Amino acid sequence: MAAKKADFEEWGRRFGISPIAARLIRNREIKTPEEAEKYLTGSFLDLYPPEMMLDMEDAAAVLEEQIRLGSRIRVIGDYDVDGITAAHILTKGLKELGALADTVIPHRIRDGYGLNEQLIEDAAAQGIKTILTCDNGIAAAEQTAMAQRLGMTVVVTDHHEVPFREDGGIREEILPPAAAVVDPKRKDCPYPYKNICGAVVAYKLVELLLRRFGVEPTHKQKLLDEFLQLAALATVCDVCELQDENRILVKEGLKRLRSAPCLGIQALMRVCGIEKEKLNTYHLGFVLGPCLNATGRLDTAQRALELLETEDEGSAVRAAQVLKEMNESRKAMTQAGVEEAVACVETAGLAKDKVLVIFLPECHESLAGIIAGRIREKYGKPAFVLTRGEEGVKGSGRSIEAYHMYEAMNACRELFTKFGGHKMAAGLSMKEEDIPRLRETLNRQCALTEEDFIPRIHIDMALPLAYANRQLAEEIALLEPFGTGNPHPLFACKDLRFLKGFKMGSQGSFARYRVEQGGQEYTLVYFGSLDKFHTFLEEKFGQGAVEKLYAGRGELLISVTYELGLHTYMGKTDVQLMMWNFC
Repeated sequence: MAAKKADFEEWGRRFGISPIAARLIRNREIKTPEEAEKYLTGSFLDLYPPEMMLDMEDAAAVLEEQIRLGSRIRVIGDYDVDGITAAHILTKGLKELGALADTVIPHRIRDGYGLNEQLIEDAAAQGIKTILTCDNGIAAAEQTAMAQRLGMTVVVTDHHEVPFREDGGIREEILPPAAAVVDPKRKDCPYPYKNICGAVVAYKLVELLLRRFGVEPTHKQKLLDEFLQLAALATVCDVCELQDENRILVKEGLKRLRSAPCLGIQALMRVCGIEKEKLNTYHLGFVLGPCLNATGRLDTAQRALELLETEDEGSAVRAAQVLKEMNESRKAMTQAGVEEAVACVETAGLAKDKVLVIFLPECHESLAGIIAGRIREKYGKPAFVLTRGEEGVKGSGRSIEAYHMYEAMNACRELFTKFGGHKMAAGLSMKEEDIPRLRETLNRQCALTEEDFIPRIHIDMALPLAYANRQLAEEIALLEPFGTGNPHPLFACKDLRFLKGFKMGSQGSFARYRVEQGGQEYTLVYFGSLDKFHTFLEEKFGQGAVEKLYAGRGELLISVTYELGLHTYMGKTDVQLMMWNFC
């Protein structure tokens, strides 16, 4: 349970909120009243200036010169939401300034991640003078050097961990020999907040370029409003922490998406049945994002890029429908892959490993990361899923909080032909014959303890249901947007008396419950696994407990964790109590 200290009464008076809401803000690592004010009221004007990022002004100077010379510039992005949106932001921004710019999104299977020799040779053959990377490039030292030998200038913009070599406990960063290397994770970069995504780095570069070219203020703001929407989408989809600048970016981006979404995203919202006024981070991360990602997984991310580029409403809707259908296919393929991975863990003796290394030869390589994430969730362990690619083995990893995946991989870098990533996720290429050695090495070097694998539920505070009222629900709404690094407040309540249950949904897969505490009755809704809850009831209260509860003869004392929020239905807004866990 969080127990941060501050003068909650004073914070409450200063910001016009209750001491409970003040405690919730402090629990989110907000330490001072000044930080709390920025958390509550931070706006577009509080975003950090681009110039604070190392090499940003050098990057802008190179591009400005190339634009004025009429030289051809090629933006090379990536095939996920972050890479696609970053590429679109840069390309459209450059073209608005008169640049001869185009975009190449690497093909996931044919090209792999980031810069490669073929992409560089193609650019040279087509008369490209400058390569501008986004969401990749920080690990492309050899490819950058090759581009320079062929007479091209390279500008790198990225946000991934900087490769390093370690000698005697001293780390030396390995930077690509580019004209400018913009990455907030460089150790000497003074940018105040390091955890921004690639699309945000791209946004900052375009913001600086628009200023250098003296673009008319109204037009400049219109462009930045559009690009901010995409940067917000990418921030959520790349699972960046919604803290500091990221929280402001997503908050401001959502405002713009709800009022005037750019055409491509508006079309995608339409085919997915999302009302723009109700758009939130869930829709960004779990509805819109997967549709954009599906193109890069099953076909080519160029389709998603074209959706963002289109200026025709009919074309946008048709393109969005294709993306939605592709994502439905991706879901079915993913489920099959997860089932195969679980079978592999259970039958191949992997369950005892601290780090799971799973080889699924026939799995579509684009699904490895999603499957790794599901396996991580199921077993609570770092997981790598590997599959056969066109050249050797490719794979993706997803980690747990206590395990720095990129550093673990760097410690056995000789096993990879290519790798990159950060603490929580990574991608790799390697030889198939080295898979057993990788599994052995990662587990031998792993320092995780049994305690690291215990799932942790972070509770904000114990809160009787009598305090979970409309005023507090409205104050909690001030803490939005919620997501990684800024979770929805979670409360605990002991010994609620469950009186009666009611099934909900067309399949009866959800439920609401009448509960009593202190002589007052309340309604709890539950959208989790009813099978899991029913099993708990039978084990704790005996055979027939489930039947009794739904018959209104429950009288079961259960402790729960819950969320408090506001729910609007048919124009009426009510307080909603949502159960998450129980014991």
